[in-house]
Amino acid sequence: MGQVFRKLLDALSGTRDMRVVMLGLDAAGKTTILYKLHIGEVLSTVPTIGFNVEKVQYKNVIFTVWDVGGQEKLRPLWRHYFSNTDGLIYVVDSLDRERIGKAKAEFQTIVNDPLMLNSVILVFANKQDMKGAMTPAEVCEGLGVYDLRNRTWHVQGTCALKGDGLYEGLDWLATSLNEMRASGVQHRLII
Repeated sequence: MGQVFRKLLDALSGTRDMRVVMLGLDAAGKTTILYKLHIGEVLSTVPTIGFNVEKVQYKNVIFTVWDVGGQEKLRPLWRHYFSNTDGLIYVVDSLDRERIGKAKAEFQTIVNDPLMLNSVILVFANKQDMKGAMTPAEVCEGLGVYDLRNRTWHVQGTCALKGDGLYEGLDWLATSLNEMRASGVQHRLII
């Protein structure tokens, strides 16, 4: 009954709830991005052990964003956050050229998981303000994004500390998810 009531309220108010998981290697900037979007400020952060979850409203979409720790020992737990996910925000430290191969391996594991096959994909190529950072195109190449078939994806250059590119990425995400829902595409795979 709660699900039906929520859908009715969404239809009446014009807002939509979207579940998004935000993943990436440690120190990519996930938590900084989450709180910049949630409260508009950069907070002093420490490595995330476990997860942070916040609601971020943008235009007519309320995103419930699950920011999950990226340390190597936590990555096997990521899969537990995939169920009922509308979108993936994958954050890459564009300055970390040494670990782009590891970022690719983790990214490919996520996007090929059966629970994520219907999720739209937004990649934040973070730390674009740093000298020597990979361009968004280089991040695409490094992650193998160009090889994705039958998937809705976008790569957005960002600087989490300044907020550059974050709302452009959310705009794309909200538009893509709304278009998919309007066309009747079912993104949630429930097992």
